[in-house]
Amino acid sequence: MSPQTQVSMPPTDILEREDGFHIFMDLPGVAADDLVIDLEQNELTVRAVSKYEAGANQAMRNEFGPLSYKRVFTLSDMVDRDNIKAVIKDGVLDLFLPKAESMKPRRIEIKPE
Repeated sequence: MSPQTQVSMPPTDILEREDGFHIFMDLPGVAADDLVIDLEQNELTVRAVSKYEAGANQAMRNEFGPLSYKRVFTLSDMVDRDNIKAVIKDGVLDLFLPKAESMKPRRIEIKPE
């Protein structure tokens, strides 16, 4: 019996901070080489595959098979698309989407007359 690849939408947290947005995704078993992040117009797509090698042993039962992840986000004009960054560590992807300069909080100068 050959293992089937399941497609899953990974658990995700999105946090807004003053300088931008952090998207945290749980991607257990995924290495940086098995992760693809594409930006096309307003859609940011994350695809990943976790690989499980049973090794030389014949499995009596295999519940850990390859798992494919996919998640699509629609971005607003608030995001600076040229400076998006991604880091994966210990099975957690941290996507940083900086706010566009025009969307960052700023103080308005008041001039006396």
